[in-house]
Amino acid sequence: MPEVTGGASPAAPGACRRIRLPRTTAAVPIARALVRDALGAGDTAVADRPDRDTAELLTAELVANAVEHTSGDGPIELVVELLAAPDGCQIEVHDPDPARPGRLVCPDPEAEVDPWQEHGRGLLLVRALSADCGHRPTADGKAVWFTLPRVPAQRSPRRA
Repeated sequence: MPEVTGGASPAAPGACRRIRLPRTTAAVPIARALVRDALGAGDTAVADRPDRDTAELLTAELVANAVEHTSGDGPIELVVELLAAPDGCQIEVHDPDPARPGRLVCPDPEAEVDPWQEHGRGLLLVRALSADCGHRPTADGKAVWFTLPRVPAQRSPRRA
């Protein structure tokens, strides 16, 4: 069973949650659920938070990449940190493989893309939809991360 640490209120800036995940495809829905929970899923009273759908999508991409494309033994770790305003959140996926991830940069516009290819677009999504992203070495491998800004709360339309 995954172990969750941290536990400040999901909407509190500075709150940080960490979870160790198995290096199996089962890690993807677990990671999505943790992100949804950490960002206050279903809590309509929380305003000015990062977009949960985008956070879940990008998290799923990073966790799936860690499961499918990294070597080494041991679990992967998901870290979700809520940042103080005006920032939103930073999400990291740690894995035991020190090798750099694939391309986190925009692809060459001259390169030909195969529209039927099923792989190779996950990191492009992370780059395109996040405010910032990157990777860094850790004592046990590497961390691949992205940040999302807060989305301003929507005003309720006035009723006449």
